[in-house]
Amino acid sequence: MRHANDLASPTTGQPDASRPGASLNETVRPGASRPGASLNQTVRPGASQPGAWLDETMLAADPVTQFSRWLADASAVPLPEPTAMVLATISGEGWPRARTVLLKSYDSGGFTFYTNRSSRKATDLAAVPRACLLFPWHAMHRQVIIEGTVTALSTRQSEPYFRSRPRGSQLGAWASRQSSVLGSRDELDECYERLADQWPEGTPVPMPDFWGGYRVVPVTVEFWQGRANRLHDRFRYRRHGGQWVVERLAP
Repeated sequence: MRHANDLASPTTGQPDASRPGASLNETVRPGASRPGASLNQTVRPGASQPGAWLDETMLAADPVTQFSRWLADASAVPLPEPTAMVLATISGEGWPRARTVLLKSYDSGGFTFYTNRSSRKATDLAAVPRACLLFPWHAMHRQVIIEGTVTALSTRQSEPYFRSRPRGSQLGAWASRQSSVLGSRDELDECYERLADQWPEGTPVPMPDFWGGYRVVPVTVEFWQGRANRLHDRFRYRRHGGQWVVERLAP
């Protein structure tokens, strides 16, 4: 299992020492300088940015290896949060819904994230166990789009990651019944304080039974590289007969 923060260098295969910038929990200064040009601007072939074009000879044989290379590139830029991904689900009533979550690990078996099992995303996945993931690396003129089936991880599989989280995040998982209606912010803060008293510093915080991981098992993986004149390079890996078939798509 490759963890999202243990990125492999695309050339050496060794852990990449570079770390992404501000996390989603940190403040990002408005107007901070950003690498690369807007997706609406012309990208010059051969411009000094990672992968100004993409062709078949650059692709790995399987999409997980290719994803690992691109994630390492995104971390080396660095982007503010390269493991942030848009998770799109479908409710039992057929409503499409999307939100941003963090990729926590990935391997040939799939891409893993964690959440409250009473959240809207979790109830959607219980009703329709399929999802789409989008990694929007705009500053690099790159996107990765993953479509697949979803399986819930067991308590045993989820606990190691929960134990690795900061104590505040562990308490937050108990305090927030995600997506439920709150009467006020005070209600949430007071619940957190009660839990902090219940499990004081140095006391293990157990994993809630309403919290755990999900694995998206890819059926298709698309790698999108921005090009001039909106004639972008798009390659889709598609499962066929137990193997991956790679197809170039029109932009």
